[in-house]
Amino acid sequence: MQQLADRLKGLSDPTRLRMLALLDNGELCVCDLMEALDLPQSKVSRHMSFLKNGGWVTSQRKGKWVYYVLAAPTDQLQFDLLAVLREHLPGLAAGVEDRARLKQHLKTKKADACG
Repeated sequence: MQQLADRLKGLSDPTRLRMLALLDNGELCVCDLMEALDLPQSKVSRHMSFLKNGGWVTSQRKGKWVYYVLAAPTDQLQFDLLAVLREHLPGLAAGVEDRARLKQHLKTKKADACG
């Protein structure tokens, strides 16, 4: 029951939903999420911790930055919830703006470094 509560807690914040929408396109560095969401590193990391504890993302450290990717669903409920999110999140106004900022950031970012 606690795992289910943690999983749902990960979805209980608009910022975390925005992060999941961005990560649906592939691995992103903390700096990428900071730019796309216009948030400080501490806030991005705190929200990513909720998503990681809920089993929504996995992370990998590369140098001084942490990179996140959507986790593969481990049960039918997570699979179903992810399908619903993928259907509904992309069309929301905040998500459209986030993707535009991310696209601009990735276009101007140096290939091997964040920030």
